[in-house]
Amino acid sequence: MNDDQLLRYSRHILLDEIGIEGQEKLLAAHAVIVGAGGLGSPAALYLAAAGVGRITLIDNDDVDLTNLQRQILHDSASVGRPKVESGRARLAQINPGVQVDVINERVDEARLASLIADATVVLDGCDNFSTRHAVNRACVAARVPLVAGAALRFDGQISVFDVRDPNSPCYECLFPADEPFPEQACASMGVLAPLVGIIGSMQAAEAIKLIVGIGQSLAGRLLILDATKMSWHTMRCAPNPECRVCGARH
Repeated sequence: MNDDQLLRYSRHILLDEIGIEGQEKLLAAHAVIVGAGGLGSPAALYLAAAGVGRITLIDNDDVDLTNLQRQILHDSASVGRPKVESGRARLAQINPGVQVDVINERVDEARLASLIADATVVLDGCDNFSTRHAVNRACVAARVPLVAGAALRFDGQISVFDVRDPNSPCYECLFPADEPFPEQACASMGVLAPLVGIIGSMQAAEAIKLIVGIGQSLAGRLLILDATKMSWHTMRCAPNPECRVCGARH
């Protein structure tokens, strides 16, 4: 690290658990963020500020006026622009030393596999089950840890799915693709603006822990937040040995 980096990241370096060695791991890391909306916004901002060396933003939507209530990566001047382009410009303002690659398309599974192949960690902030399952399958195949978050109305959840850990389930273990989960979107149901900030910031924290190799991740635990009471519930999650995606490892 040069002198500017030592100063910029000094508050991380002061932490014994991170230090210079951990910060260098962050600088060498590649984080893939699927979704540049409510969850991806705070996650991307904190990862860029923390010095994650390369960030890939994946999203095929344009910024809409209704997004600005919660998607803090974008501003009024961004309305009508692709979210990934708006996001890249904002992250460059936060930390010009971070390489930001953008994918302005709805990626299929083969494309995801190529994008995730060299990732250190993947963060899922998308808003539909089909993409979530595609991301999970790509992460399992590449053996890359996945930090998944969701938020709707006043309810949020977050977990880590890390197939490198034999005690960790994958996303399919908890939410099988063939079960009829209702597709609910904040466009029709609404969402509390700070809720996505809480969950997205926690996704960034889990990603940083995974990159540096500190603490205990949320693998094997699903945290559920009821923001009306600001109460958390922890659900213990075990891998499913008959899972169609990750069961072969058992």
